[in-house]
Amino acid sequence: MNKKALVIVESPSKARTIGRILGSRYKVIASVGHVRDLPKSRLGIDKENNFEPHYINIRGKGDVIKSLKKEAKAASRVLLATDPDREGEAISWHIAYLLGLDPETPCRIEFHEITKNAVKAAVKNPRKIDLNLVDAQQARRVLDRLVGYELSPLLWRKISRGLSAGRVQSAALKILCDREKSIRAFVPEEYWSIAAEFEKNRKKFSAELTKYKGKKFRPSTKEDTDAVLEELKQGDYTVSKVEEKQKKRKPFPPFTTSTLQQEASVKLNFNTKKTMMIAQQLYEGIDIKGRGTVGLVTYIRTDSIRISDEADAAVKNMILSDYGKEYMGKNHYANQKKAVQDAHEAIRPSDLQNRPEEIRGSLTTDQFKLYDLIWRRFVASRMAEAKIDTVTASIVNGNCLFRAAGSRIAFDGYMQVYGIPADEKKNKTIPDLETGEMLKLTGIKGEQHFTQPPPRYTEATLIKELEDKGIGRPSTYAPVMTTLTDRRYVKREKKTLVPQDLGMQVADLMDHYFSNIVDAGFTADMESELDSVETDGKDWHSIISSFYEQFEKDLKVAESEIEKTEAAVEFTGGTCPDCGRPLVLKRGRFGSFAACSGYPDCKHTESLQQKTGVKCPSCGKDILVRRSRKGRIFYGCSGYPECTVTFWNKPVNKKCPSCGSLLTERNGRSGRMLVCSDESCGYKEKAADKVDDQE
Repeated sequence: MNKKALVIVESPSKARTIGRILGSRYKVIASVGHVRDLPKSRLGIDKENNFEPHYINIRGKGDVIKSLKKEAKAASRVLLATDPDREGEAISWHIAYLLGLDPETPCRIEFHEITKNAVKAAVKNPRKIDLNLVDAQQARRVLDRLVGYELSPLLWRKISRGLSAGRVQSAALKILCDREKSIRAFVPEEYWSIAAEFEKNRKKFSAELTKYKGKKFRPSTKEDTDAVLEELKQGDYTVSKVEEKQKKRKPFPPFTTSTLQQEASVKLNFNTKKTMMIAQQLYEGIDIKGRGTVGLVTYIRTDSIRISDEADAAVKNMILSDYGKEYMGKNHYANQKKAVQDAHEAIRPSDLQNRPEEIRGSLTTDQFKLYDLIWRRFVASRMAEAKIDTVTASIVNGNCLFRAAGSRIAFDGYMQVYGIPADEKKNKTIPDLETGEMLKLTGIKGEQHFTQPPPRYTEATLIKELEDKGIGRPSTYAPVMTTLTDRRYVKREKKTLVPQDLGMQVADLMDHYFSNIVDAGFTADMESELDSVETDGKDWHSIISSFYEQFEKDLKVAESEIEKTEAAVEFTGGTCPDCGRPLVLKRGRFGSFAACSGYPDCKHTESLQQKTGVKCPSCGKDILVRRSRKGRIFYGCSGYPECTVTFWNKPVNKKCPSCGSLLTERNGRSGRMLVCSDESCGYKEKAADKVDDQE
């Protein structure tokens, strides 16, 4: 019996997709992520020996490692097919170590899309493990471990247990807190505007007063505004100039990781964690009816906007056949930054023939939304510019100059696929006007305004800020956002990220004692240094040593100078049932809980209960969100143990029209469904559309 070649990937779903592509001569198995890492219980870095990491087999991976060794021993050869980035290279390096493979031999394969051609071409062209990539990952891992494991305990000792600090996380928190300080310090200023309304050929349009006596018009008081309004009661309104122009709007380049996260946040209301989870599913493979398991998009962690010549030719052919020659663009996009990840393409569909609408039935609602966004962005990036006709009319009355503006889309170009931007939808047309004609005034009024503080960041705008400043890498943004909210440094209010008092407290401490870590310039320079390990083969030990020399000094100063302080108090909104004082949020080794603010006089504590807003059908008490011992979410009556009503799916405030039981919510390939909680009933219905809850 001929031995099979063994291919090792990270995830079971990826293994299934690749296994179907390679067929019976190969066996494809998953390592289920990392198999070796730094220990959780200690630092795991030998600071006295050039910062060498001490790796151990990850707890709970014993059976996986045993299986990998067994399959490798029985195989004709072993190919490591982990993801094509630093993290994937490091996983392959660790697996090679466990299996006794020489990293200098051609045992590593990589592909940037999970398609038949890409996978088979990779198998034919194995390479040795790229140790520069491995070292680049090790450098980041060691640096982040040093910062996290030596800073976080300091915060525990000086403020409260359960807090954390990190290289990218702390810099991001400072950006949020600096903005919050600007908002709190902002003093609004009053200003006024004057708008006139005219009518021509039964069409009304408005114009704004922009100049008074040749200067920009922006009065700060009602008295000044009224004086101008009084003046405008006299004289005629005459068109002094009409300017017609055509502006062009160029399509955006294909997605990178960060721009995908930003656009999914804005257009789909997805948080970064959700975006990356769904994108990973699309990359690893979806079972498409009639086509088998297909990797729908190229690799999702990339800084590059480059695409292959084959993909470029394919999309241009499709545009030509579907939309016509006039929609063909001549766009050229170049990477503006150091091409650290230019080995990857931009994020694009792996096969344009997998049109979103045609495969919709094989995707969940969220998978369809994200794939559709990626597909349209890629196609639009190769289409012609949109052309927008604009007209601006200058209207004068004595010392006053008004401007009226209108626009219309003359040629939709790429908007045919990607949609019309909101600002273009708002634009309006004005009637045809001629220089010298007098206009009929139908109304004029002054309006009071106040200057607004700078807006709070959303996930999308914070990611853009981090990327613009060179802080972190797109692959780190999702876990950073999650950590900031999990630690309660930041709270999501609608789409905005609002720093809490605890976050402000931690940010101030970090800024005072560890200014380098939270400084955007220093953090960006450190990223460039870390990138040089990969691009130039720079020794990572020297980078860590240089950083740690100052960091260690800062730690000693902070330890000696910072007095023990209480964490900023966070009220839960509830009151103590024993003494009536407010309940406050506390953190313990098993998570957060509510406690009486009168401690130690009153020692009442209670668990934090997340309500669903639905009453128990049996006893009428609140149904709460709960977790099983294995961490799975379920929904149970707050009257437990007296009442044992539970649901695995989220209950809603609606009863089954067939049997009267509560309906529960379930997501399926055909969208969100409401299903009867009584399985014997079998009733289900399509749920009404709603905004996804991203909290």
